[in-house]
Amino acid sequence: MILQCAVLLLFLAVGEILVKLTGVPIPSSIIGMLFLALSLKYGIIRLGWVERISKLLVDNLGFFFIPAGVGIMTRLGLLGREWLPIVGASVISTILVLLASGHVHQLCRHIKFPSRYGFFGK
Repeated sequence: MILQCAVLLLFLAVGEILVKLTGVPIPSSIIGMLFLALSLKYGIIRLGWVERISKLLVDNLGFFFIPAGVGIMTRLGLLGREWLPIVGASVISTILVLLASGHVHQLCRHIKFPSRYGFFGK
């Protein structure tokens, strides 16, 4: 399990280094996750090297939301005063994410990607 944590932390570190060196405005965790996904897809990293720790993290995902929930509870006064912009931003961003996801999905369905698993393309 320690080796599996080390693999995940290695990809997180790669993302951190890349963001520091390039100044790219993408969170380092997202970049690390993309590199991990590509490494898994192309067989550089085996699924067994990260499977148990990934399952453990996903199974306990709710614990990661506790600090955010407590933070929201400490700001209920602010939420009460600013509810309209918060709801408006939430609705607009949800619509934009749905539209962007739909367009990317349609694009991926029309582009034939090589894959050994048969995802993307016929």
